[in-house]
Amino acid sequence: MKSHADWNDCYRDGNLPWDTGHPSSELQRVVGAHAIRPGRALDIGCGTGTNSIWLAQQGFDVVGIDVAPLAVERAKQKALAVDASARFVAGDVLALTDRDLRPHAGPFEFFFDRGCYHAVRRTEPNRYAAAVARQLARGARGLILAGNAREPHDPGPPVVSEQEIRAELGTHFEILDLHEFRFDEAPGVQVRFLGWSCLLERR
Repeated sequence: MKSHADWNDCYRDGNLPWDTGHPSSELQRVVGAHAIRPGRALDIGCGTGTNSIWLAQQGFDVVGIDVAPLAVERAKQKALAVDASARFVAGDVLALTDRDLRPHAGPFEFFFDRGCYHAVRRTEPNRYAAAVARQLARGARGLILAGNAREPHDPGPPVVSEQEIRAELGTHFEILDLHEFRFDEAPGVQVRFLGWSCLLERR
């Protein structure tokens, strides 16, 4: 698994095969299809802030977090350029505290994760669910997009199986919907990788 410095290097070097530059199509679909109302939202592994900004434009009160300080700085610049109210902090989801998020600490009513879970679970599969649940109100919903083990690629996103998702996330969340989808294409990457779209509710 990449270290915090490794992730920052990706942004410094422009090695960002996951950064489409557009809000996630699946995020937009799920928010509409499941009538998820605007509220306090946490964007985990927010990168350069594209999805956080989209959520803010829909009326969500958004905080984006990322382990790469350079990503966070770029996200702040992008939000400022379009006058979006999203806020951004550098932090590790597995060790996140109210102090890290202050004055924007939870509890959050919605969270979005496009790619953080499938990265951290490679070395910390049993810590993610508890760490995220601590930041959420009871009954809060979340959407996780993760690589699908039925169709691994190298290079490509880390992958996880349905059984692993249910075992690892089911400890703190009820899985409301789990289905396959295709990630949006990123510039220079001519593959729409197979993924999992997992809609959750905090127990």
